[in-house]
Amino acid sequence: MVNNKALSMLGIATKAGKTVTGEFSTEKAVKEGSAFLVVVAADASDNTKKKFRNMCDYYQVTIKIFADKNALGNACGKEFRASLAVTDEGLANAVIRQIDSYGNLEV
Repeated sequence: MVNNKALSMLGIATKAGKTVTGEFSTEKAVKEGSAFLVVVAADASDNTKKKFRNMCDYYQVTIKIFADKNALGNACGKEFRASLAVTDEGLANAVIRQIDSYGNLEV
């Protein structure tokens, strides 16, 4: 059972225009410094997880491996998404708290 509160927070952030989804847009947000949180689906490829882990380490952005592609996509009103970034610090912190209260699926 995935933490619905965290997914709801991602939905709220999306409605507020404070998320970017998809690999290219997520990477761009991290490199431009506008991302406060990157969420990568647990069922994303190992290569994708490694790429975002390394990038987030380098740019000092929090990364969470959470939910699956369908759940992340649904939270954002899109089809499946392997990655997304939250570009509002307050919303990012709220999502982080929700994910942490549930526990990361993997580190």
